[in-house]
Amino acid sequence: MNVEEVVRDVLREQAEGQPPAGPGFAERVLAARRRRRARRVVSVAVATAAVVVGVSVAVPIVDSGEGDVRPAGVVERRDVHAHPDQSPPRDMVAAGDVALAAYYTSEVVERSESVGVAERTYHLLDPRSGRYEEDDRWSFVAVAPGLKTAAVLERELPARRIGLLDLATGEVETWIPVEHGVGGLAFSPDGKRLVATAYAENPDLREPVEGEKGKDWMGRFGEPNRLGFHLVELSSGKSTWSPVEARDDINFREDFAFGADGTTVWSRVVRGDSVRQYHDLTGKEIPAPAAERHLVWDALAGLSPDGALAAGGLGREAGEKAYTDLLDPRSGKRVAEVRGSGAMAWADERRLITWERLPGSGTDTYRPRMVLVTVGSEKVVPLTGVREPNQTLARTEWEPVFAER
Repeated sequence: MNVEEVVRDVLREQAEGQPPAGPGFAERVLAARRRRRARRVVSVAVATAAVVVGVSVAVPIVDSGEGDVRPAGVVERRDVHAHPDQSPPRDMVAAGDVALAAYYTSEVVERSESVGVAERTYHLLDPRSGRYEEDDRWSFVAVAPGLKTAAVLERELPARRIGLLDLATGEVETWIPVEHGVGGLAFSPDGKRLVATAYAENPDLREPVEGEKGKDWMGRFGEPNRLGFHLVELSSGKSTWSPVEARDDINFREDFAFGADGTTVWSRVVRGDSVRQYHDLTGKEIPAPAAERHLVWDALAGLSPDGALAAGGLGREAGEKAYTDLLDPRSGKRVAEVRGSGAMAWADERRLITWERLPGSGTDTYRPRMVLVTVGSEKVVPLTGVREPNQTLARTEWEPVFAER
């Protein structure tokens, strides 16, 4: 698969209305790292116990010589929980400071000849069993750091209230009303606030197009739909409203996410190349903070936990192997690379969760699996099985939602 094909596939997924980031993982910085250190022993012990119940396979990080590490019974890194035989995963997937907190698929439901809605089906990590359980009540889910609470929206969007879901019991503990209907949610780095993106219409509306196999569905683009965002304080349930000027160079769904220190929000803007546009907490457009100036929209991992590295875009390809550039956050200079493409989350300062094409596939079809890679090394640890591609825009493959654990 060449660079153009990778970029085309990423742009297609974005046009289908995917949110800009799974909650929390792009904003981790050194302060958050210190907070995680304090809870590391407890959280890892709980997660390990849950995975034992779910019959997890621990995978040692060693180099096989081919870049493909197979499951083994010897545990060398107890913070890695992998299931290379599962796609989508049934049992908890985690590495270092982050876990796959949920995943979702989506399928277009036809409302009329000219209108469809891409409806998501979520599978949420049950912290008691360590397994992913389907929960079809929600149109949108964001998971808070700690894997105990999720913010949820009911089926009909835009939604006029936000639920705080206890992941252990499956019950909504609190409903928070909002003035303007919202369609997307993201937690702040400390997990104490939400940014809720407001829309005039359901951001997941689809339009019919003629596909290779007949009628297909595409996301809308270039139509003003986003209104602004609510900032919600979870301790009090109070929210503040920040309007944002309408624009026609974004998708129908372009959700806001917090910046690295929680004092800004950003979303994607398409200007030839897609870029991150930052706003202050009143909704005013501002330049990107210095440490985030060179972050790219399709490398959702963002800054490393210590702030020393930034995940870049797709770099070089060598045969079937693809590499992601790692940048100096301040200068934007390429300083290193790691295996894989589409960096999704930092496991710690030296390890990344990303997608990598299955080796030896012998096909032009992009068949990625979720892997753990290490800076400065060819080590690759498969975390899941291969995500088989769909042949239609009306249905999407499973999409990960990460959160700190």
